[in-house]
Order: sequence, then structure tokens, then C-alpha cells
Amino acid sequence: MSKQWLPLSPRHQVILAGICALILTVGIARFAYTPFLPIMLNETSLDTLSGGWLATFNYIGYLSGVVLISFLTSLKTKFLFYRINLILAVLSTVLMVVTTDMVLWSILRFIGGLSSTAGIILAAGFVMGWLKQNGYKSALGIHFSGLGFGIAIPGLVIVLITPYFNWAEQWLIMGVFGILFFLPAWYLMPAPATQQAPTADFAAPNNKWMRLMIAAYACAGVGYVISATFIVAILEGMPSLSGHSNLIWVMLGVAAIPSCIIWDKVAERIGETRAIIAAYSIILLSILIPLFSESLLFNVIGALLFGATFAGIVSLMLVYVGHKFPHNPAKAMAKLTISYGIAQLIAPALAGYLSTLTGNYLSALWMAAAVMVTGIFFVWRIQQFEENTQLKSANL
Repeated sequence: MSKQWLPLSPRHQVILAGICALILTVGIARFAYTPFLPIMLNETSLDTLSGGWLATFNYIGYLSGVVLISFLTSLKTKFLFYRINLILAVLSTVLMVVTTDMVLWSILRFIGGLSSTAGIILAAGFVMGWLKQNGYKSALGIHFSGLGFGIAIPGLVIVLITPYFNWAEQWLIMGVFGILFFLPAWYLMPAPATQQAPTADFAAPNNKWMRLMIAAYACAGVGYVISATFIVAILEGMPSLSGHSNLIWVMLGVAAIPSCIIWDKVAERIGETRAIIAAYSIILLSILIPLFSESLLFNVIGALLFGATFAGIVSLMLVYVGHKFPHNPAKAMAKLTISYGIAQLIAPALAGYLSTLTGNYLSALWMAAAVMVTGIFFVWRIQQFEENTQLKSANL
């Protein structure tokens, strides 16, 4: 796999491939819609309701990809699906310029969501597998820094091109820009070798624990998707923040870059469930800030808090459930990811309806805040469940 003409070690080439896959399939094919939304609302016939539906079709595509992956058993097939999705990420972005038809836009957003599974699930598995097989520490936090780069880099491009190009030209530029990340994601990602399952005996948690995890992660999905989808449009609608929203989106992405690595360290220090509760609480605070303040400073702080937390929650939850199911972590991770995906499917459409009824997105933020409070309760119950289990084990 190693490309000796690159001034990078094989390890760094693999990590770079994963990060580029995330930037292309999640940052561009999926997340670029967020800063493009207010531009499309101004320059096309798109309204807030249809904008919410486009986001929903994006997440339907993502969920469909997750479900499909959960049925794939062949690593060779998974790698083929990974490469197909890299191609779909570029095409679904470029082709947004050829139509203003809602049906075609919905199909393209579906395909863009489907492609995002290449970065967030498949690439993560390939990178971690390669690192483990070659004697390196699994770098999940480093890989998921691509989520932050995926927001910051395309977001910065949008800030630079918005004054000079219309909505269609900007989508075209973004699609062509994605080719820069397509190439390393394609050529530097090694085909996965057969991986051996762990052999140590381990008592997996019961169904009650798993149901709590699924419910908690679904709540995080609602809080995340409403902020990630509508934050730029929300901030742009505030008089004091008009013209600053895309820059705030870039700052959010910058804050996300080191977040997974930092949250890994936090979990090591205070424990996984306490770290998850802390991350949920910070997401809740970031949602509440635009509800109570239109201050540029406070909303920048809120965006930074969101950016520093949302990817960390993904990493924390997937690593946590993986620790609990070492014999088959992929199946447990798939259950969590499907619940997260279903939440992302429902929440944008519901938020679009609420914004249409109220004339703004604040009602959607209130909904997200209420759901995150519920999620904190579920994680607290998981923590109590674990402590009770440990206490019973100590008394045996």
C-alpha cells in the first residue's frame, strides 16, 4: 500500500486517507449543505420547510448506508462500497447545480448522505484495523479530527467564494474542491486484511444497558443534527450576527479538530460515563446560548462549545460500547449508529415544520435542548446501572 514517493510513513498515509475520506464524504457531501442553506433560501425557491426535508433525505441516505453496512460481512465488499461512496460524494455535490427540482435535489441529498458512511464508519474501521494489525495504537481520536477539518476547510472556502459566486457556482466549486480529498482517500487507504476477533472471556452488559445506550445516543443525534443543520441559518437570522454566520461555522469546525483526542483523555481521567455526561451538558449549553442571547461573543462561544463536543460524543459512545462488546464491537456500534441515524432522519423534518409554524428556528432549538436533557438522564441511569453492577460484583 505504501506510496514511497510521499514524504509520509505508511502509518501517517493511512491516517491521512481516513481524514480525507471524512472531509470529502462528511464535510463536503453532507455538511456543506449547512452553510449553503441560507444562500439557497435567498437565491432559489427553497423555503425553510423544504430545506428541512432536504436535510431529512440526507440523513435517510446516511441511515440507509449504515443499515446496509450492518448486513455486509465481506471486507472486500465493504472496501468496494467505500470506494463507490467516494465517487458518489463528488457526484452528488457537483450535480446539485444542474437542477432546482425538489425531487432531484432530494435524491442528490440522499446519495450525499449515503456516501458519508464511507468516512464515518468504513474508513474508521479500516484505519483502526490497519493500525492494530501493524502494532500501532488505534487512533480513533485522530481519525475523527477529520470531522472538524470537514467543517472548517469547506466552510472557509465558502466564506471566501460567497461574495463572488451564486449558489450554483458555489456547489460546483465545492464539488471540484472535493477531488483534492478524493485522491488520497482512494489511493492511500489500504484494502483491509482479515481481522481476528478477541479471544478473552468477557461478560457483555444485558439488554437493559443496551436499551439505555441506544436511547441516550438517539438523544445526542437529535441535539447534534438540529444544531449542525440549522445553526448557520439561525445565526444569519440574528441582526447582530448577519454576515458572520459562515465564519462562525468555520470556527466551530476548527474547535472540533482536536476534540476527539481531548475527550479520550478526559474519559481516561474521570471515567467514560462521566465524560459522556459532561459532553452532553456542554452540547446542551451550546444549544441554549442562541435562545437567550444574540451577542456575537456568546454565540461564537456557543459554536466553539458545540464544535468541541459533537464529534467527541461520537467517539466516546462508539469506543465505550466497543469496550463492552469486545467479541463483536461492530454489531453493537451498528445498533447505536442506527439509533443516531433515525434521530437525524426525524429531527430535521420536525424542525422544519416547527420553524414554518413559528417563523423561526428557535422552537427547534428548544426541542433539541429538551431532548438533550433527556439524554443526560439516560446516561446518568447508565452510570447508576454500572455502579450497582460493580457493587453487586464486589459483594459476591
